[in-house]
Amino acid sequence: MYAIVEIAGQQFKVAKDQKVYVHRLQEDEGKKVSFNNVLLLEDGNNITIGAPAIDGAAVEAKVVKHLKGDKVIVFKKKRRKGFQKKNGHRQYLTELVIEGIVAKGAKKTAAKAETKKEAPVKAAPVKKAAPKAEAPKAKVEKTKAAPKEALDLSKKTVAELKVMAKTKGISGISSMKKADLIEALNK
Repeated sequence: MYAIVEIAGQQFKVAKDQKVYVHRLQEDEGKKVSFNNVLLLEDGNNITIGAPAIDGAAVEAKVVKHLKGDKVIVFKKKRRKGFQKKNGHRQYLTELVIEGIVAKGAKKTAAKAETKKEAPVKAAPVKKAAPKAEAPKAKVEKTKAAPKEALDLSKKTVAELKVMAKTKGISGISSMKKADLIEALNK
């Protein structure tokens, strides 16, 4: 059995007898703590999803000790400017041992979670179908922009015009002059 629970603003996947390091809590060492914001419960094959939290579910833990995390070096440098800044940081942490997961009312919310799962799945394809219908319109607009490029061909070099002619599959471009290439590309 495991649960996903929010502790001190972060989500953790916890199981019984597991050690968890969280941001510093206000409780004293040795005290028991209960977290009611359980987002997901898994018990064998039964998965219960909260919307957003499961009513009546809780995770009970014991505060083992308060400590500092490993030192993290923050080094900033801007090249060629002579700017360097070195900074260190140690996060204050609390070590918790998960003593148990209480799942009161989990069976009641399991049926609600399953029905809520199915409703968005059915509605999602309908919403996604509408933007796909608009995609061909954008392609039509791009093809209308092609004549504007034809007007600016006089500004292009002969080499660029030859490359464009090759991509369009025009043959005999090696002996063509600039005016002939522009005329062939405009057709």
